[in-house]
Formats: sequence, structure tokens, C-alpha cells
Amino acid sequence: MREKKKKEKITYIDDGSTIADMSGLSGKPENKDIRPYAGFRDIWRTYWLATKMMLVPTLIAVGFLMSLFFIMTFLFSVA
Repeated sequence: MREKKKKEKITYIDDGSTIADMSGLSGKPENKDIRPYAGFRDIWRTYWLATKMMLVPTLIAVGFLMSLFFIMTFLFSVA
């Protein structure tokens, strides 16, 4: 008869740390060029960059829905 292979039992040890351990970070930035907050200009620039990325897919989706609406309107108005 064949012997069954025993599975290795894994033992996990909890060291108490979280997945995102940020205890090594200090409150003050080391680089003085980095501002601790984002100004209005940075926020506005980030907003427009994100909007420009979403503009073309949004127009494609709206165009598809409009064409579907007009096709359905034409089909049901003829009948």
C-alpha cells in the first residue's frame, strides 16, 4: 500500500505589527523642498489632469448611449 504524505504544518507567529507599519516615519519631512500640504494650485492642477484623462472615455460612453437612444426611438416610432 502507498503511504500518504503528511502535509507540513505551518506555524504563524504574530509579532504585533500591522500590515502598514508606519512607525519608522517621523512627523517632519527630511527634505525642506517638500511642502507638508498641497496648495490650491496643486489641487487644481491634479483635478484638471484627472478630468482630461476621463474626458474621451466619457464622451464615447455618452455618444454610445445617445446613438442607442435614437435607434430605439426610431424603431419604436415606426411601429
